[in-house]
Amino acid sequence: MALISFVVPAYRVQGYLRECLDSILGQPFDDLEVIGVDDASPDAVGDILDEYAARDPRVRVLRLPRNVGLGPARNAGLDRAVGEYVWFVDGDDWLAPDCLPEVADRLRGARPDVLVVDHVRAHWNDTATRSAMAEVFPEPPGEATFRLRDRPETLHLLHTAWNRVVRREFLVDLGLRFAPGWYEDVSFTYPVLLAAERIAVLDRVCVNYRQRRAGAITRTRGDRHFEVFAQWHRVFALMDRWGPAVAELRPAVFERMAWHHLTVLGNGERIAPALRPAFFAQMTADHRRFRPPEGYPAPDGLEGLKHRLVAAGRWRTFSALRAANQARATARGTARRALPVARRTARLTRDAVLREYYRAELRRPIDPTLAVYAAYWYRGYACNPAAIHAAARRLAPQVRGVWIVRRDRVDTLPPGTEYVVAGTPGYYRTLARARWLVNNVNFPDFVRKRPGSVHVQTHHGTPVKVMGLDQQRFPLGAGGMDFAGLLRRVDRWDYSITSNSFSTQMWDRAYPASYTTLEVGYPRNDRLVTATAEQVREIRDRLGIGPDERVVLYAPTHREHLPRYRPPFDPGRLLDVLGPSGRLLIRSHYFHDRAGRARRRTGGRAVDVSDHRCVEDLYLAADVLVTDYSSAMFDYAVLDRPIVVYAPDRDAYALARGVYFDVTAEPPGAVALTFAELLDLFRSGAVTGAEAQRARQRFRGRFCTLDDGHAAERVVRRIFLDDPA
Repeated sequence: MALISFVVPAYRVQGYLRECLDSILGQPFDDLEVIGVDDASPDAVGDILDEYAARDPRVRVLRLPRNVGLGPARNAGLDRAVGEYVWFVDGDDWLAPDCLPEVADRLRGARPDVLVVDHVRAHWNDTATRSAMAEVFPEPPGEATFRLRDRPETLHLLHTAWNRVVRREFLVDLGLRFAPGWYEDVSFTYPVLLAAERIAVLDRVCVNYRQRRAGAITRTRGDRHFEVFAQWHRVFALMDRWGPAVAELRPAVFERMAWHHLTVLGNGERIAPALRPAFFAQMTADHRRFRPPEGYPAPDGLEGLKHRLVAAGRWRTFSALRAANQARATARGTARRALPVARRTARLTRDAVLREYYRAELRRPIDPTLAVYAAYWYRGYACNPAAIHAAARRLAPQVRGVWIVRRDRVDTLPPGTEYVVAGTPGYYRTLARARWLVNNVNFPDFVRKRPGSVHVQTHHGTPVKVMGLDQQRFPLGAGGMDFAGLLRRVDRWDYSITSNSFSTQMWDRAYPASYTTLEVGYPRNDRLVTATAEQVREIRDRLGIGPDERVVLYAPTHREHLPRYRPPFDPGRLLDVLGPSGRLLIRSHYFHDRAGRARRRTGGRAVDVSDHRCVEDLYLAADVLVTDYSSAMFDYAVLDRPIVVYAPDRDAYALARGVYFDVTAEPPGAVALTFAELLDLFRSGAVTGAEAQRARQRFRGRFCTLDDGHAAERVVRRIFLDDPA
């Protein structure tokens, strides 16, 4: 019997279901089962569930012959659950990474009837808002369990099924089922709390509650919102049946009903104006029907006035008050927007002036000695441009190199490096007059290709995931790309630097244009070839790594289609396997804007090195690399050290983002598809075994033959010294 049975009802959620399932199955926790309920969905939901069931024995699929709705679909899944606890997770929501071990610990330690977990609202525009957990429990309840009568404020947490984990036997004994219709959570979640003898709260965000732009019930107008009344009727019918055991909680539950009615009515996306009088009338009827004789804790102020108007049935006054409040809110919003608009106008005016300055500078002669460098959208001195710049200072000192950086990255430049800050007049002047423009990404759209100037695209990795025009076949991962604009930028390239034949082929199809390919190896990898043992020791010393420590570098890539996704990874468990001499370095992808993010919770032998300026230092310091679909594996393979491909979402990634080849089928070393497998690879020694070594040699033979320590020199001689050899 599993500890947790996840019941995942799914209807018209084909775009989200993989993320939901991956978030459950990819946790560093195995004591679970997933019951996917295809509620006769007309899209690919059933196929997705079958696919997951075929590759993971923890997944079972239930296909309903007709669409029954969310509540009955949950009931059908509950009937087939065998876990000690059941967790109803909607198919368009997803779990936070690494939350299940904490949930399991609390379940096993407290043995609650109900465990309530925290959540965030994940909006469709990639923003998130916190729940009311902190307001409801300013002091977290801790690990102790309680009854609802002892902590009635628990009723103020969002009344959904997915933010609580319920003991299955408790549910069965209670005989509680989800009712059909909309707002089915109401008649389930409140009775669950009322009947529970042991309630626990986990103050940790475990669920991402997706706020869909379209298709959600909360954004659908219609008379089905009147079904909220029937759900509350069921709550009070149960309270009447249970009698004195819950009588003292009736005022608190009534207050929640009144609040919920007002919330539904106040949402303009639910109740059309023509239906509001009838909805209000039903609110008044239920207020009079269920109001406790001793009263209830009505709120103060404006909210309290609303309650009194509902009780008195005064719709006209209520409606007039609502209109007046909306008018005031509109006036305040207009006032608040005035200043940002003024600031935005000033900024646009300034930008327009600077663009005119740029166009004027374009009419001046090109500086025949000026080369401008940039990397990662002006994030600092890094990657192939940095290696080319260093080689040019040595081999072509007549070339004046100037870096473009953001203001907050100036301090990352090596001493003595000439630079301009992005957005300043000097920035526009340098871009306009440079003879050479060297970047590992594209320069902004406003940059013009001048006759006589040379644009060098160095790229910043060997492509595993599809890129450029090939992304049109994977719109989920393309992120609204402007492909016509992309081609205009590509047409500025004179040279494309590649590290191997495979990259050359992929760039030719992804970025079709008339540039010249320099298949010379990656300049940034020269240092990996030429570093001495003494230099490696110095790097390890600076990082605080002892000579006898075995260092594992974990460097996953990002998921454009899942911006908040983090692969399941438990540093503590891996360090336990590595033993006392193990050290773990963890590095996030540069898209996460490392300098602006809080450091992840690491400590001791696990160190977050995401903001370390030079990734090549980390490669040289590490004894083993663990990665997924990142180009880091191609660079690290130059060192001929062990590599592990850890790809827990391999199939989902390939389908959503698209890949040029399967790194698990043609790997640079050992492969793990689950965290448990990753631990086993280190535990068994397979990471450094003969099979892994053979895979690494095949990989190096395909991708690393040009990385001989002289790639930057070859680029400089061709670009700056016009040496065709």
